[in-house]
Amino acid sequence: MHLVRFKHPSSGTPTAGSLIGSSVQAEGEVFSLDDVKLLPPCVPTKIVCVGRNYADHAKELGNTVPEKPLLFLKPPSAVIGPEDAIVLPISEEVHYEAELAVVIGKRCKNVPAADAAGVILGFTCMNDISDRVAQRWETNWIRAKAFDTSAPLGPSILSLDEASEPFHVTLRLNGEIRQEGWTSDLYFSIPVLIETISAIMTLEPGDVIATGTPAGVGVLNQGDIVEVAIDGIGILRNPVQ
Repeated sequence: MHLVRFKHPSSGTPTAGSLIGSSVQAEGEVFSLDDVKLLPPCVPTKIVCVGRNYADHAKELGNTVPEKPLLFLKPPSAVIGPEDAIVLPISEEVHYEAELAVVIGKRCKNVPAADAAGVILGFTCMNDISDRVAQRWETNWIRAKAFDTSAPLGPSILSLDEASEPFHVTLRLNGEIRQEGWTSDLYFSIPVLIETISAIMTLEPGDVIATGTPAGVGVLNQGDIVEVAIDGIGILRNPVQ
């Protein structure tokens, strides 16, 4: 099942539904996908991101893979949905980062890795938009990672029971493939990430864990179109302003 949130064509209110082919179904109503505005597929209280979780990406930035998962946060105010504009901050170097995002399905704390599947609702696409200039001088990465529009999510959530790992993650910039990787190459696995993060903080339904990005990150410019594609989930497309 592909879960979506969309703006109801009549009332304009955010509505939960299911994406089936080119149709959106919700509460007995069926809409053409072309006639609805998709919203971010979940409403997280927080986005917990994992840095340098692919060895090839760590290498391209001149870093080593950390001994423990390297964690940072993005706030809910950073979230945008499919087709929403990424508004670049004043910076000379803002990068795209395609990532598989895990969506939490139930309130949880201290989850053992062996039980991690029990708290997962499903998976979606995320683009971890990053200001590299700020990232180089600010150790907590707030300016680099938490600015408005820095967390595109969507287009849908692939439910856990229909997911098949590993996931193939691709990023296209203006139609050209720039990133490509498999989640089988994650240095810290999804169960380990859930165990690690839930030991630190309570995870709420709708919260997101962004699992890291493969090699190939690069600069975004105004006028670009950036697309994160994950097989089985869909394509997250955003223009850049």
